[in-house]
Parts: sequence; C-alpha cells; structure tokens
Amino acid sequence: MTGRRVGIDLLRHGDTGQRSYRGQLDDSLSSLGWTQLRAAIFGRSWDAIVTSPLRRCAEFAHDLATARRAPVRVDERLAEYHFGDWQGVPIETLAQEQGDALTRFWADPVANPPPGAETFAGFRDRLCAALNDVAVEAASQRVLVVTHGGVIRLLRCEAEGRDFGEMANIEVPHASLHALDWAPPTAGQVSA
Repeated sequence: MTGRRVGIDLLRHGDTGQRSYRGQLDDSLSSLGWTQLRAAIFGRSWDAIVTSPLRRCAEFAHDLATARRAPVRVDERLAEYHFGDWQGVPIETLAQEQGDALTRFWADPVANPPPGAETFAGFRDRLCAALNDVAVEAASQRVLVVTHGGVIRLLRCEAEGRDFGEMANIEVPHASLHALDWAPPTAGQVSA
C-alpha cells in the first residue's frame, strides 16, 4: 500500500546539438537548448529544484534557482540511463548496424539492454529511490526535477502502471514539462 500521491513536475533538458544516445556523457546545452528551457518555464514557479548532475540539466537548474532565489539540490541518481556500448553512437548508425537489437531494446528494455549497459533494474531502482526522496520535499512545496528523456519515460511508466515496453511510445521532447503523480511508499513499507 502506498501513501497519498504527490505532484512533481519533471522537466527534460533542452537541445544539446547531439544526435545519439547521450546517456551519461556530460554535454552542455546548445543556445537553442537554453532558449527552449526558458520558454518552457516562463510564467511558472517552484519552491525548490532537484537536478541530475549532468551539465545539460544542472547548469540550467542552477541558473533558474539563482534567478528565482530557490534552493537547488543535485541528485546523482537522476542521471540518464547508461547506454553502454551505444552511448554516443548516432541512432542512425545503430539502426543500420544493429537494427534488430535496437528494436528488441525498445520492445522490452528489461530483457534486451544495450551491450555493456546499466541494468534496467538498477536504473529503475535508483530513479524510484530518488523520486521517493523528492516526494518528501514535494509534500509541502512545489518541486521541479530537471532530468532526462529516459528518466521521464521510466518514471511515467512506473507512476502510470504502464509496461516498460511502452517507453518508446512516450513523447518527451527537449524542454518538455511532465506533471507526475507519484505515490511514495508509506513509512515502514519495504521497496521491492
């Protein structure tokens, strides 16, 4: 049984000018990425910000926190999925050279991870633990989490009770906001 659901806003980083699975490569935002993010948050406010440690998220989060005089916390667990041997390889190249493996990954990422990649169970566990901590903060204030496309897709599947094979069908454009209703475990409940 879970406690009451807590509303948390997730924001994907903006454009980096890179066209591959970036994973945990530490890219900065492009000028377009900064523009996209500023437009995404215009007219909105939060009491606190939590961010991935990767520059494409953290640089904007720190800038926003300074401008809004809001506290910011870096959470290493909110980093993007580590794509192993696919990290940094253009998607077109993967599709051409390893198309079957790519198709299997998106159909069932749990059973078909990229070679050398982070385990999907490990990815899920670290993200759920991070969101459980954010939910404690979000119980009394509005919290923005600045993170990555894969992170948002997994958390949405988890929160919405969707199969992880649906991750590929969830649209998460650069600088998109996603309202998430998260049900953290109640006190004394053990995570699976």
